[in-house]
Parts: sequence; C-alpha cells; structure tokens
Amino acid sequence: MAATANHTVGMEFYLTPFSEAQELQLAHGLLFLLIYLLALVGNLLIIVLVTMDQCLHTPMYFFLKNLSLLDACLVSVTVPNFIVSSLCHRSTISFPGCVSQVLLVTQFAGTELSILTAMSYDRYVAICHPLHYNVIMNRGFCVRMVAVSWFLGGIFGVLYSVGTFSLSLCGSRKLPQFFCDVPSLLKISCSKSHVTIDVTVVMGVTFGLSCVVSIGFSYVYIFKTVTRMPSSQGRSRAFSTCTPHLIVVTTFIVTGVTAYLKPVPESANPVDFLVSVLYSVMPPSLNPVIYSLRNKDFKASLWKILWKLSPQKLLTQFSACKCD
Repeated sequence: MAATANHTVGMEFYLTPFSEAQELQLAHGLLFLLIYLLALVGNLLIIVLVTMDQCLHTPMYFFLKNLSLLDACLVSVTVPNFIVSSLCHRSTISFPGCVSQVLLVTQFAGTELSILTAMSYDRYVAICHPLHYNVIMNRGFCVRMVAVSWFLGGIFGVLYSVGTFSLSLCGSRKLPQFFCDVPSLLKISCSKSHVTIDVTVVMGVTFGLSCVVSIGFSYVYIFKTVTRMPSSQGRSRAFSTCTPHLIVVTTFIVTGVTAYLKPVPESANPVDFLVSVLYSVMPPSLNPVIYSLRNKDFKASLWKILWKLSPQKLLTQFSACKCD
C-alpha cells in the first residue's frame, strides 16, 4: 500500500501543448505571459484602489474587491505553469501539482459564482429597495456573504479533488488539456464506478443552477423596477451599474458550462483549446476592464492616488515638512 501511494505521488501527467513546434510554443508562452501580467495588474489595481479610497468602501466595491482577488488567484493557478511549460518545452505536471490545480480551480470557480450571486442581490436591493439598502447591506451581512462564498467554494474544491483522485488512473497519463481538470482526468480513469464524483457533480450542478436562478430572478425584478422609473437619467444610471456585472456573469457562466459539459475528446483540437482559454483566462482578464473602463469612481480614485504619488505633490509635501 505504501509503495503504491509513493508511486502515485511520484508520477507525472503529460499535458497537451497548443502546438508541437517549439517556435509556436515560445510564442504562446510569451503571449500568455503578457495576458497574465495584464490580468494580474488589473485585478490587483482594483484591490488597491478599493482598499485605499474611503469613497469606495461600499458593499458593491467590497464584493468587487473579493471578485478581483478570486480572479487573480484563479488565473495564477493554471497560466503560470503553462507559461513555464511553453518556454521550457516541457509539458508535464507532477501529481501534487495536478491535485492542487483541480482543488484550487474548483474552489475559486465555486467561490466566484457565489460572489457573483451576492453582487446580483446587492444590485437588487440597491435598485428595488434603495431606502432600506444601508440597513440590509450592512457590513456584517456583506462579510458573512463573502465568508459563506469562500466556505462553499472550499467544500466543493475538496469534494471534487477527493472524488477525482480516489479513482484508479491507469493507461495513458496524457491529458487532452493544458491544465488538470476533472473531465480530462475522468477520461483517463479506468474505474468502472464513479459514484463519489457523480454525487459531487450533481451537488455542483445543483449549486450552480441555484446561483443562476437567483441571479436571473434578481435581474427580472431589477429590470421591472428600472423600466418603471420616470427619469431617463435614473434608468441610465441603474443600467450602467448593472451592465458590467451582467456581462461578467454571462461570460463566466457560458464559458464554464461550455468547458465542463462538452464531451472530452480523445485528442485535443484547436476548438477545445479555445474553449479552455475562454474559461480559464478570459474572465479574469476582462473583469477589470469591464468594471473600470466606464466607472467614474475608479477613474477618480486612480487620479487621486496618482496625484498623491506625483513628484510635484511629493515635492510640495517635502517643502512643507522643511518649513515646519
């Protein structure tokens, strides 16, 4: 038993590169490095702005800060390993690394779906019950919603990873994917019975559907309320606060459903790689752009911080200190 465990821990999985040509692998690695750095900087910038600017200490931006943290973590689980593999022309991942990817991707994806659901409820209360907004969306309630989201994501991460790696993995260890995910690992499993993972998948699908239904109901009431607003300026402002969230939710759900519910092919093809990239890279990369591009609060906060850090401002402060 101990020998089998040591052999399992010591084994490696072979990931499928986008191309067998080393020149293209190098190009893919550099491209993903650029995308990764942009995604990381964009999400970390949102976290810093929301943390430092008192004007952004509201429930909406509190949830957005947690969403940016999740996006930064999610894109950091899979993309750096792919970048290193592409630049070094080495398409392997260790057993512990594969387990970590399954655990963390599932955890962060589940937590993100919960946070997006909480954000839709926040928009529902803000637009449909504005007079009670501060009472309902108080700090304690928002912190509990985020804590529950992280807890649920962690539970699903553990269940999926335990259920997947409790199966017997035999035969080829080459995954038709550029990172370890549950469908690809099930493809190379020789276990006849998948009871544990099947139950976990049913729980995950039920959880996902409940989140999607909750978001859907929230926006039904939001749109009803917005269409009844007498002021066109009020309608425009309400839509402007909801549109980014709706785009992010749609992108995340559509790419996730496409990636995990499509049949796993025997060998990877460009379409499968595109779907995987859309799911694992696009949402974390686009979310900062979607939320901050037309957000006046973010622009004002950024200019405020840049002004504080500008040489002219620093020189003024230094001169004042010398005079004192």
